[in-house]
Amino acid sequence: MIIKQDIQAAFFDVDGTLLSFEKHIVPNSTQDSLAELHRKGIKIIIATGRSAMNLNEISMLPYDGIIGLNGTSCVLRDGTTVSHHAIPHEVFIRFMELAKRYNVAVSVEGNAGVFVNQVTARVEEMSRMIAQPLPQIRDLTQIFIPGETSQLCLFADNQTEIEIISQLPLLSSSRWCDVFADINVAGVDKGTGLYEMTNFYGLNPSFTVAFGDGGNDIPMLRRAGIGVAMGNACDNVKDHADFITGTVDDDGIKYALQYLGII
Repeated sequence: MIIKQDIQAAFFDVDGTLLSFEKHIVPNSTQDSLAELHRKGIKIIIATGRSAMNLNEISMLPYDGIIGLNGTSCVLRDGTTVSHHAIPHEVFIRFMELAKRYNVAVSVEGNAGVFVNQVTARVEEMSRMIAQPLPQIRDLTQIFIPGETSQLCLFADNQTEIEIISQLPLLSSSRWCDVFADINVAGVDKGTGLYEMTNFYGLNPSFTVAFGDGGNDIPMLRRAGIGVAMGNACDNVKDHADFITGTVDDDGIKYALQYLGII
């Protein structure tokens, strides 16, 4: 049984976990709770589908590292690389051919920002959900950087996503909302990122706690010592959690950390 003295690291998703989709801010209770974790010497790791360069809204938090782009880009806060899993260039070219055939929007996110091949209703909805500017339209073949780009986003329904990914065995897809799917190298996710970060720090993955609300958080919740689903998580995520807490705006992170005796 894991007790509070055992917890060595805490992992937190961003959108829907640290940030609410309604207020787009980190609640004061969450800020205070993470400050307490930091004072206790517990490592704080951000685990997100965003890049490490796209975390301005949580810059006040005392985190140590980032599992970025769904585990494909793990870095320390100072930018030191822990691991990186890039999408092969030839696979990207094939992906874009399929996106053109199905006439769907695709985005590429990297250190320079987020860019799309076209703006659709789904792209507009994504920007509204996370309170981010509408991405610029660019030729994505000029944005993709071989050996570096590790995530694409596909703005399509579930059936189209399945049809496209079934033709690309080296890629996998995951979702935290219905609007789009994150596309990454197969076999890499937030769960593998958790292992890579704990290995870097010399920590035991069994002595970790992880918080999330979306489908892309499930591998991380399953691999952490304690997986916590936010109250606003979908049922599938809750089914894979060890504990279900309140929503972001109902001080869910503070409640769980206190209930579990971690702070």
